[in-house]
Amino acid sequence: MRTLILASTSSARRALMDGLGLPYRAESPGVEEDVSPTLSAREAVQVLAGRKAKAVHARHPEAWVLGADQLVEVQGEVLSKPPDREAAKRQLGKLLGQTHDICTGVCLLGPGGHIAEAVEVSRLTFYPVRDEELERYLDLGEWQGCAGSYRVEGAGQALLARLEGDRTNVQGLPMLTVVRMLRDAGFPFFERPEPLKP
Repeated sequence: MRTLILASTSSARRALMDGLGLPYRAESPGVEEDVSPTLSAREAVQVLAGRKAKAVHARHPEAWVLGADQLVEVQGEVLSKPPDREAAKRQLGKLLGQTHDICTGVCLLGPGGHIAEAVEVSRLTFYPVRDEELERYLDLGEWQGCAGSYRVEGAGQALLARLEGDRTNVQGLPMLTVVRMLRDAGFPFFERPEPLKP
């Protein structure tokens, strides 16, 4: 049986993978997430997704490893995870009333040097909201651990005026892309789990 490892401990990514019903486990890649500031968001997420997948694959060379990373780009500026509430407020201030791109890089590594890579981009437009509404949203803490400081799978969807692209991409893992990669790699879907041996 093939071993599939998600090189991420993100709860949003795990929830999306759980929905596939495909056996897998999650493992922290434990890598440095700094990249050159000269890279665009699209380039940076590809580098980081590959870095995460390679780190876990080096520990489990016979496994299939799926790595992913996500960044937001608004008017040429790349936004990563905010370190604190004040940074989150600044990020959201740049997004409210504006249109931005959310970019997710995905890398699938398998035994024998198999590699598949892709970058998925979705475009979002946020409502312009008043300061007191922004403060209430920040109070929810959804900004923690999220590039761009919001979660569309949570209360943050109320910020969303328009979405172009794959919604699962915005949630952290573009499942149309992931399924295509797994199918191309020969993964079977909809199989019944094997009963545990006594």
